[in-house]
Amino acid sequence: MLKKIVIVGGGTAGWMSAAYLRAAFGDRISVTVVESRRITTIGVGEATFSTIRHFFDYLGLAEHEWMPSCNATYKLGIRFENWREKGHTFYHPFERLRVVDGFPLTDWWLHQRPSDRFDQDVFLMSSICDAKRSPRHLDGTLFEREPAGGERTTLSEQNTQFPYAYHFDASLLADFLARYATGRGARHVRDDVVDVARDARGWIDHLVTREHGAIDGDLFVDCTGFRGLLLNKTLGEPFVSFQETLPNDSAVALRVPADMERGGIRPCTTATAQDAGWIWTIPLYGRVGTGYVYASDYTTPEEAERALREFAGPRAADLEANHIRMRIGRSRNSWVGNCVAIGLASGFVEPLESTGIFFIQQGIEELVKHFPDAGWDPGLRESYNRTVANAIDGVREFLVLHYRGAARSDNAYWRDAKTRSLPDGLAERIERWKSKPPTEETAYPHYHGFESYSYLAMLLGLGGVPLKPPGALSLMDGTRAVKEFAAIKDEAQELVKRLPGHWEYLAHMH
Repeated sequence: MLKKIVIVGGGTAGWMSAAYLRAAFGDRISVTVVESRRITTIGVGEATFSTIRHFFDYLGLAEHEWMPSCNATYKLGIRFENWREKGHTFYHPFERLRVVDGFPLTDWWLHQRPSDRFDQDVFLMSSICDAKRSPRHLDGTLFEREPAGGERTTLSEQNTQFPYAYHFDASLLADFLARYATGRGARHVRDDVVDVARDARGWIDHLVTREHGAIDGDLFVDCTGFRGLLLNKTLGEPFVSFQETLPNDSAVALRVPADMERGGIRPCTTATAQDAGWIWTIPLYGRVGTGYVYASDYTTPEEAERALREFAGPRAADLEANHIRMRIGRSRNSWVGNCVAIGLASGFVEPLESTGIFFIQQGIEELVKHFPDAGWDPGLRESYNRTVANAIDGVREFLVLHYRGAARSDNAYWRDAKTRSLPDGLAERIERWKSKPPTEETAYPHYHGFESYSYLAMLLGLGGVPLKPPGALSLMDGTRAVKEFAAIKDEAQELVKRLPGHWEYLAHMH
């Protein structure tokens, strides 16, 4: 029976892991987090994916218990600016598509073209984001929709996927989860790891720390970020680079103060295309996190910082910039011997769809599902590694589609995005989608967090891959589709009227 888990590295990955493991196993297993005082965390992973709500539910944490402590806001999707051409905007929301007569509403949109804004025609979230509304009423209830029949129904997770995710200050979340985990029995050791001792099998036997000496364990979790101290450096597991297909390898970030009461808070992440990458805008309660993700082959750190400051405006004039070099790709295997890498040590693809924390969550959830006993069944490791690799590879493919599918081609960066090599299978899928829009059967076949509606939203918004409606629609009565488009417009207008402002709701929570 395994009794001791040692997590090396704190930050979001380390403390999410510690909190989840304590929630899962309680006192039946010990959890120790070894965290260096000298090594700072990247701390810019401030936007999340919709599955994050399951994490907080698993810990038994209600939103009012943790959101104010982390300056958290709601995220209903991602707003893409300038990806098709300068001045063009569309949303990729957390909202499943409605189906009319057996066809998703996007198919009907391609056939009928009710307007030039597909995202406002087929989704509710786009209008709510534009109006800077909260997804919850002031009494805490989730917003409702007004179906064509007139009777209100709650917008459940079933008919909207997961209605929202969150933005939060990553360092504040790590502090909150550290208090949560240590309050439930996790041990926190503030020290530097100076050596890693291995046993006769080559597995990790114990850590050697500067001040606390030896720390032994049965299972070691590597949360040391891009360094990969245990998995890559100690155990020698190779890293598989995605640089050939995803060239963005650097970022520069700023934390910009903002008067949210005056300007309101748009409940979404914004990704604004630039000459050598894109800029994120993440609104928190009291400030904005913004950063330029770029390819160093196309611009310099100095030029990127200058572009970011110009984008952020006068409020960014005296702020310190945080420059980050990103390792894009994944470890060949995330679990080797008795060591499991979680977070950046496992893999990272760039933050375009806010999947960094999704990878942490998936990694720790799958570890609990595959948790070994004293026999260390190798089949568990193989299954875990396959599941984690499939998810990272799937997100890679989805992000590559963003660049290949973007109609923008006004400089070398965006032109080259159309000619880079594609991950295995993506070229064939794109050709198939030109004849028939993506479905669950023709999108990436393994779980990676994204459903076919996400592929449809991106392809329709980016504009670089031509899609056409199914031929059957020209032979069918489109009356119900016309009514559904009108219903969405009416429902969106009603929700904008009834829902409180995003800032108003958060101020009420605080």
